[in-house]
Amino acid sequence: MDEQMPIFYVGQHETNRTLPITEDVVLQAHSCNYDMVTTPVTTPSFHSRILSILASYNATTNSEEASCTPFPLVPPLTPLDTFLAPTEHVTQQPAVTAPWIDLASPDPLIANLSQQVFKLEVAYAAFCGVTSVLVQGPRFRYGASYEPSVAHFAQAILEGLNIGPYLHLSILLPMVDSKDGEETEPVGSLAAFAREDFSTGLLARKSSSFDAHRGWDTWNVIRTICNYHGRLSLDVSVQSRWFAEPLRMLELTAKSFAKNAKGYPVLAKPAQGFIGRCMRLRTSPWLLLTDVGPIPGLNNPDEIFPMSDGMLSPTKTEDMSRDNSKSASPSSSDPTPAEAAATPQSKKKNKDPAPHLSYIRFLQRNQPVKTTVERFGGGYQDYLQSPLQPLADNLESITYEVFEKDPVKYEWYERAIALALADWHPLGKPASSPDGSIVIAVVGAGRGPLVTRALRAATSTNVKVAVWAVEKNPNAYVLLQKHNLGMWGNAVQIVKSDMRSWQGPVLTDGQIGKVDILVSELLGSFGDNELSPECLDGVQHVLSPGTGISIPSSYTAHLTPIASPRLHADILGRAVSDKDAWEVPYVVFLHQMHYLSSLNLMLTDGQSSKMEIPTPNVQQAWEFRHPLPHITLIQSQMRKGGSVAGGGAGGFSGGDGANDHNTRFATLRFPCQKRGICHGLGGYFETVLYKGGSTDKTSNGSSKKVELSTNPVTMEEKSKEMISWFPIFFPLKDPLYIPDDSELDVSIWRLTDDRRVWYDWMVEAYAVIKDKRVRIGLSGLHSSRKNGCLM
Repeated sequence: MDEQMPIFYVGQHETNRTLPITEDVVLQAHSCNYDMVTTPVTTPSFHSRILSILASYNATTNSEEASCTPFPLVPPLTPLDTFLAPTEHVTQQPAVTAPWIDLASPDPLIANLSQQVFKLEVAYAAFCGVTSVLVQGPRFRYGASYEPSVAHFAQAILEGLNIGPYLHLSILLPMVDSKDGEETEPVGSLAAFAREDFSTGLLARKSSSFDAHRGWDTWNVIRTICNYHGRLSLDVSVQSRWFAEPLRMLELTAKSFAKNAKGYPVLAKPAQGFIGRCMRLRTSPWLLLTDVGPIPGLNNPDEIFPMSDGMLSPTKTEDMSRDNSKSASPSSSDPTPAEAAATPQSKKKNKDPAPHLSYIRFLQRNQPVKTTVERFGGGYQDYLQSPLQPLADNLESITYEVFEKDPVKYEWYERAIALALADWHPLGKPASSPDGSIVIAVVGAGRGPLVTRALRAATSTNVKVAVWAVEKNPNAYVLLQKHNLGMWGNAVQIVKSDMRSWQGPVLTDGQIGKVDILVSELLGSFGDNELSPECLDGVQHVLSPGTGISIPSSYTAHLTPIASPRLHADILGRAVSDKDAWEVPYVVFLHQMHYLSSLNLMLTDGQSSKMEIPTPNVQQAWEFRHPLPHITLIQSQMRKGGSVAGGGAGGFSGGDGANDHNTRFATLRFPCQKRGICHGLGGYFETVLYKGGSTDKTSNGSSKKVELSTNPVTMEEKSKEMISWFPIFFPLKDPLYIPDDSELDVSIWRLTDDRRVWYDWMVEAYAVIKDKRVRIGLSGLHSSRKNGCLM
């Protein structure tokens, strides 16, 4: 299959399956285009035994003796109790625990029996080699999800995870719950036998209001008690906020589908969009078709017929939204009119035996191809990386190569340089070179992609330039010299030096000249996190005073609070061996996450036909501009060495205070319309490479302002499909729960001691009660000082 297309894995599930899943059944399911089939762990015979045990206990125990009578014990499984066995194909069969147990029952007798059954099933499934077990989540008969019954359920799940060390548990939960009292119980459910003494009080507290997020609240309790366990995941229906959760399966029941005008089952547009998003995850969830009909052909071989495209359903049912009954021109394999007339009507027109599966395969074939960003970043989705230390370390060639694959960044840099060159003489600016050439210096040249773009810009604008390339990496310096001998034709002056130590271009008379255009690509995922301000301050002395420009000329850092259980669980694992794992801002391609504050309120009540992806509320924290005012650099120089003339007291965070002009602080407030969990902050940046000079437009009417952005709100407009930078993630060790209509206050600092730069950050949660803000949560102060970027 084309790797540019998403892949769908589809399973078949029947909640009341009573027959064993043999190898023949699995092969038949595969031939019908299913990828897997679920299997119950236990049989109806075992169910009957449990009901008999319960009835016997109730018959021999009166209410006065119940408190001191031990609960009955469930005996071990017998061959009649399970069809499951350790066969070759068992790994292709997610097992399903008994739907009739009630792990969340308020009746301790029912809860205890359910837990015994659950542990027996999980233990036997693990013994047989099953890798995935589906568990029915708690049903809300007794009120809100914060009832103690959900804690009982979560504790049982945690026990199950400890039973099977390689077993993955998936909780079956509805994304949008039914209203209280509308959920149907399986036949013979133990919940129906809960004693009134334990359920009456709870029933009296049932809420009549509909809560669209109760299922998510339940899941949050379960995964919190299980401490974000790596083998715990979800099997759910469709709703946008669940995209951030560890989805293992998406369940589509017959009720998930509607019928179109021709009677075929179809999904609503929001459901189609949600499935499409999930299929682009690095590990995409399975689609589980539940109770949409049996596997075709098991009992009626006439249901199976060959198709030209290898699919089960007729080609005419591929597109459920248009009439495909018009056939193409006849082929040699088509029947003659006489043959068609002689064919019985039932054979001429086949009814699709699996229309729901056919529709899902239709969706798969009609998915949009992956974008450039998705193809490039697919393997990096939610993969945590420590930020680069470009001043302390010499980068490898492969690192440079990854940056150079960007289809947008270097083209935008070339545009910025070309515009600056075109504006130079019309603005009346003098050139710094004696022969009238405009001096361009690429500082931190790496393997030279910006040098190549500068030469191209000079050619396209027909402006004479003198190009210098400055690079401290001795290995990259060798490659730069080879490029100069080859593709650059000795048109570039190569200098091996830290840019902050470079004195400037040497003129023909041996004097040190100045630079007109200073070009750099020192920005990190948060703009300033790889010391672009410190580097450009250190090299600004070579820039021509008054007329020299920097590309980029400015950049801003931006933040938004996010929920990302996947990243939180990853850092939890790292923290076992690294106690400072929570104090590192990570570079990460944020994908499976949820924005907690949005500009457009997303409809998530499950009743709307629309499901818009929210526009995140991303706010600016601070800005840096280049070149700096000359007085700022003079003051910085005076402070070095603790000079009394510069103040003498030193900086606030240590050192002499020479770099204090590059410290920053921001407090941002984010309104959060819907409840959620804040796991950290997503960080982005925007930069203006060149703003334009004499006019705001070029001769062809395009803007002279050239910008790059990783901000999800503006990236599409400013630098679509740019892949050079991933966002940055500031984690919270203790996630903050936020209720509906709450606010998050984010405080973040950029600090320095003249030897390194680091960040401190914290988040506070507030509820607004009668126009008064009440603090309900505090993250504590995080600091990356130990992992700061070395100057």
